Amino acid sequence: MKRTIKMGRAVFFAAFLLIFGAISSRAENFETATFGGGCFWCTEHDFDEVPGVISTTSGYMGGHKRNPTYQEVSAGVTGHTEVVQVVFDPIKISYAALLNIFWVSIDPTVKDQQFCDRGNQYRSAIFYHDEQQKRLALASKKSLEKTKPFQESIVTEITAASHFYPAEDYHQNFHRKNPVRYKLYRFSCGRDQRLEALWGNFEPSAGE
Repeated sequence: MKRTIKMGRAVFFAAFLLIFGAISSRAENFETATFGGGCFWCTEHDFDEVPGVISTTSGYMGGHKRNPTYQEVSAGVTGHTEVVQVVFDPIKISYAALLNIFWVSIDPTVKDQQFCDRGNQYRSAIFYHDEQQKRLALASKKSLEKTKPFQESIVTEITAASHFYPAEDYHQNFHRKNPVRYKLYRFSCGRDQRLEALWGNFEPSAGE
Protein backbone atom coordinates (compact mmCIF):
# COMPACT_ATOMS: atom_id res chain seq x y z
CA MET A 1 0.00 0.00 0.00
CA LYS A 2 2.77 2.40 0.98
CA ARG A 3 4.63 1.57 -2.20
CA THR A 4 1.52 2.33 -4.27
CA ILE A 5 1.16 5.71 -2.55
CA LYS A 6 4.84 6.51 -3.15
CA MET A 7 4.53 5.56 -6.82
CA GLY A 8 1.41 7.71 -7.13
CA ARG A 9 3.24 10.66 -5.62
CA ALA A 10 6.17 10.10 -7.95
CA VAL A 11 3.89 10.04 -11.00
CA PHE A 12 2.12 13.20 -9.80
CA PHE A 13 5.44 14.97 -9.19
CA ALA A 14 6.76 13.95 -12.62
CA ALA A 15 3.58 15.19 -14.29
CA PHE A 16 3.84 18.45 -12.36
CA LEU A 17 7.42 18.96 -13.55
CA LEU A 18 6.42 18.29 -17.14
CA ILE A 19 3.55 20.78 -16.98
CA PHE A 20 5.61 23.39 -15.16
CA GLY A 21 8.43 22.92 -17.64
CA ALA A 22 6.08 23.37 -20.58
CA ILE A 23 4.63 26.54 -19.08
CA SER A 24 8.08 27.94 -18.32
CA SER A 25 9.31 27.10 -21.81
CA ARG A 26 6.26 28.81 -23.34
CA ALA A 27 6.77 31.89 -21.16
CA GLU A 28 10.35 32.18 -22.40
CA ASN A 29 8.95 32.64 -25.90
CA PHE A 30 6.76 35.60 -24.93
CA GLU A 31 7.83 38.98 -26.30
CA THR A 32 7.54 42.56 -25.10
CA ALA A 33 6.27 45.67 -26.86
CA THR A 34 6.12 49.19 -25.45
CA PHE A 35 3.78 51.94 -26.66
CA GLY A 36 3.17 55.52 -25.63
CA GLY A 37 -0.37 56.52 -26.48
CA GLY A 38 -1.18 59.37 -24.14
CA CYS A 39 -2.97 58.47 -20.91
CA PHE A 40 -1.78 55.00 -19.99
CA TRP A 41 -5.16 54.12 -18.48
CA CYS A 42 -6.59 54.21 -22.00
CA THR A 43 -3.67 52.56 -23.77
CA GLU A 44 -3.69 49.72 -21.26
CA HIS A 45 -7.42 49.23 -21.79
CA ASP A 46 -7.00 49.18 -25.58
CA PHE A 47 -4.58 46.24 -25.38
CA ASP A 48 -6.00 44.33 -22.41
CA GLU A 49 -8.66 42.42 -24.29
CA VAL A 50 -6.57 41.60 -27.37
CA PRO A 51 -6.21 37.81 -27.89
CA GLY A 52 -2.58 36.83 -27.51
CA VAL A 53 -1.75 39.64 -25.09
CA ILE A 54 -0.53 38.07 -21.85
CA SER A 55 -0.25 41.19 -19.70
CA THR A 56 -0.19 44.98 -19.80
CA THR A 57 1.62 47.26 -17.35
CA SER A 58 1.35 51.03 -17.18
CA GLY A 59 4.58 52.91 -16.59
CA TYR A 60 7.12 55.47 -17.69
CA MET A 61 9.91 55.42 -20.30
CA GLY A 62 12.21 57.76 -22.17
CA GLY A 63 13.19 60.18 -19.42
CA HIS A 64 16.30 61.17 -17.52
CA LYS A 65 15.33 60.67 -13.87
CA ARG A 66 15.60 57.38 -12.04
CA ASN A 67 12.49 56.03 -10.33
CA PRO A 68 10.15 58.84 -11.37
CA THR A 69 6.82 59.28 -9.62
CA TYR A 70 3.51 59.97 -11.31
CA GLN A 71 3.51 63.49 -9.89
CA GLU A 72 6.92 64.19 -11.43
CA VAL A 73 6.08 62.66 -14.81
CA SER A 74 2.69 64.37 -15.04
CA ALA A 75 4.38 67.68 -14.27
CA GLY A 76 6.56 67.16 -17.35
CA VAL A 77 9.88 67.58 -15.53
CA THR A 78 11.45 64.13 -16.04
CA GLY A 79 11.33 63.68 -19.82
CA HIS A 80 9.38 60.43 -19.49
CA THR A 81 6.27 59.57 -21.40
CA GLU A 82 3.38 57.51 -20.10
CA VAL A 83 3.66 54.09 -21.72
CA VAL A 84 2.18 50.63 -21.56
CA GLN A 85 4.41 47.59 -21.69
CA VAL A 86 2.69 44.71 -23.45
CA VAL A 87 3.79 41.10 -23.01
CA PHE A 88 2.42 38.99 -25.83
CA ASP A 89 2.53 35.50 -27.31
CA PRO A 90 3.87 35.85 -30.87
CA ILE A 91 2.27 32.52 -31.77
CA LYS A 92 -1.15 34.08 -31.19
CA ILE A 93 -0.55 37.67 -32.29
CA SER A 94 2.30 39.26 -34.20
CA TYR A 95 4.13 42.47 -33.39
CA ALA A 96 2.90 43.85 -36.72
CA ALA A 97 -0.69 43.25 -35.61
CA LEU A 98 -0.02 45.05 -32.33
CA LEU A 99 1.33 48.00 -34.30
CA ASN A 100 -1.91 48.17 -36.27
CA ILE A 101 -3.92 48.21 -33.05
CA PHE A 102 -1.69 50.93 -31.65
CA TRP A 103 -1.95 53.25 -34.65
CA VAL A 104 -5.74 53.38 -34.71
CA SER A 105 -5.89 53.90 -30.93
CA ILE A 106 -3.95 57.20 -31.03
CA ASP A 107 -3.86 60.53 -32.81
CA PRO A 108 -0.47 60.38 -34.58
CA THR A 109 -0.83 63.88 -36.04
CA VAL A 110 -0.03 65.91 -32.92
CA LYS A 111 3.27 66.44 -31.11
CA ASP A 112 3.54 66.33 -27.33
CA GLN A 113 -0.18 65.78 -26.94
CA GLN A 114 -2.89 63.14 -27.02
CA PHE A 115 -6.48 64.31 -27.00
CA CYS A 116 -7.10 66.54 -23.95
CA ASP A 117 -3.71 65.77 -22.37
CA ARG A 118 -0.88 68.11 -23.30
CA GLY A 119 2.86 67.90 -22.67
CA ASN A 120 5.74 65.69 -23.79
CA GLN A 121 4.74 63.15 -21.14
CA TYR A 122 1.75 62.40 -23.37
CA ARG A 123 3.63 62.18 -26.67
CA SER A 124 2.84 59.18 -28.86
CA ALA A 125 5.74 56.80 -29.32
CA ILE A 126 6.76 53.30 -30.30
CA PHE A 127 9.67 52.07 -28.22
CA TYR A 128 11.26 49.15 -30.05
CA HIS A 129 13.12 46.40 -28.17
CA ASP A 130 15.22 44.97 -31.00
CA GLU A 131 16.13 45.54 -34.63
CA GLN A 132 13.22 43.44 -35.86
CA GLN A 133 10.73 45.59 -33.99
CA LYS A 134 12.45 48.73 -35.26
CA ARG A 135 12.21 47.53 -38.85
CA LEU A 136 8.56 46.61 -38.50
CA ALA A 137 7.68 49.88 -36.77
CA LEU A 138 9.37 51.98 -39.44
CA ALA A 139 7.74 49.92 -42.19
CA SER A 140 4.30 50.29 -40.63
CA LYS A 141 4.72 54.06 -40.36
CA LYS A 142 5.87 54.29 -43.97
CA SER A 143 2.92 52.19 -45.14
CA LEU A 144 0.52 54.27 -43.09
CA GLU A 145 1.83 57.50 -44.60
CA LYS A 146 0.68 56.20 -48.00
CA THR A 147 -2.72 54.90 -46.96
CA LYS A 148 -3.86 57.07 -44.02
CA PRO A 149 -7.39 58.54 -44.30
CA PHE A 150 -6.27 62.02 -43.13
CA GLN A 151 -4.03 64.73 -44.61
CA GLU A 152 -1.83 65.58 -41.64
CA SER A 153 1.66 64.12 -41.26
CA ILE A 154 2.42 61.36 -38.76
CA VAL A 155 4.68 62.67 -35.99
CA THR A 156 4.70 59.65 -33.66
CA GLU A 157 8.22 58.88 -32.43
CA ILE A 158 9.91 55.56 -33.11
CA THR A 159 12.81 55.16 -30.74
CA ALA A 160 14.79 52.53 -28.85
CA ALA A 161 13.32 51.29 -25.58
CA SER A 162 15.08 52.42 -22.43
CA HIS A 163 14.52 51.55 -18.78
CA PHE A 164 10.88 50.91 -17.96
CA TYR A 165 9.52 52.10 -14.63
CA PRO A 166 6.16 50.57 -13.66
CA ALA A 167 3.63 53.13 -12.51
CA GLU A 168 2.17 53.13 -9.04
CA ASP A 169 -0.23 50.28 -8.19
CA TYR A 170 -3.34 52.44 -8.28
CA HIS A 171 -2.73 53.14 -11.98
CA GLN A 172 -2.56 49.45 -12.96
CA ASN A 173 -5.79 48.14 -14.52
CA PHE A 174 -7.43 51.45 -13.70
CA HIS A 175 -10.27 50.80 -16.14
CA ARG A 176 -11.21 47.72 -14.11
CA LYS A 177 -10.65 49.14 -10.64
CA ASN A 178 -12.47 52.41 -11.32
CA PRO A 179 -14.72 51.80 -14.36
CA VAL A 180 -17.03 54.79 -13.81
CA ARG A 181 -14.20 57.28 -13.35
CA TYR A 182 -12.32 55.77 -16.29
CA LYS A 183 -15.28 55.98 -18.66
CA LEU A 184 -16.00 59.56 -17.60
CA TYR A 185 -12.36 60.55 -18.17
CA ARG A 186 -12.17 58.87 -21.56
CA PHE A 187 -15.39 60.48 -22.76
CA SER A 188 -14.64 63.96 -21.41
CA CYS A 189 -11.15 63.81 -22.93
CA GLY A 190 -12.74 63.25 -26.36
CA ARG A 191 -10.55 60.25 -27.14
CA ASP A 192 -13.08 58.07 -28.92
CA GLN A 193 -14.71 61.02 -30.67
CA ARG A 194 -11.37 62.10 -32.12
CA LEU A 195 -10.44 58.55 -33.11
CA GLU A 196 -13.72 58.16 -34.98
CA ALA A 197 -13.19 61.45 -36.81
CA LEU A 198 -9.56 60.60 -37.61
CA TRP A 199 -9.75 56.92 -38.55
CA GLY A 200 -13.42 56.06 -39.15
CA ASN A 201 -13.53 52.44 -40.31
CA PHE A 202 -9.95 52.51 -41.61
CA GLU A 203 -7.88 49.38 -41.00
CA PRO A 204 -4.09 49.49 -41.46
CA SER A 205 -2.37 46.97 -43.67
CA ALA A 206 -1.79 43.61 -41.99
CA GLY A 207 1.95 44.05 -42.57
CA GLU A 208 4.37 41.17 -42.14
